[in-house]
Amino acid sequence: MLNRFVIAAAAIVMTTPLAMAGPIDTACVRSDRARGNAPLCGCIQQVANQALSRSDQRRAAQFFREPHRAQEVRTSKRDADSAFWSRYRSFASRAESLCR
Repeated sequence: MLNRFVIAAAAIVMTTPLAMAGPIDTACVRSDRARGNAPLCGCIQQVANQALSRSDQRRAAQFFREPHRAQEVRTSKRDADSAFWSRYRSFASRAESLCR
C-alpha cells in the first residue's frame, strides 16, 4: 500500500509544472530587467512560493513595476513594513543564490 502511494505521489510530482505563474513570475516576465527570461522568473517564483505568503508575493511584485516602492518600504518606520522587509530580504538573498 505504501509503495503504491509513493509511486502515485512521484507521478504527480513528475507531471506537475515546476512553477505555476504567480505574482512574482508575472511581474518579472513583464519587467524590463528580466527581458522576458521565463526560466529565471519561474525560478524566482518557486523561491517566493517557499519563502513568502501570497500577500507578500503580491506586495513584492509591485517592486518590479515601481522600484521606488522598495525604498519606501525599506526606510519605513512601521513595524509591519520592517517585518515584511526582513522576509523580503531573506527571499531575495535565497533567490539570488539559487536562480542564476
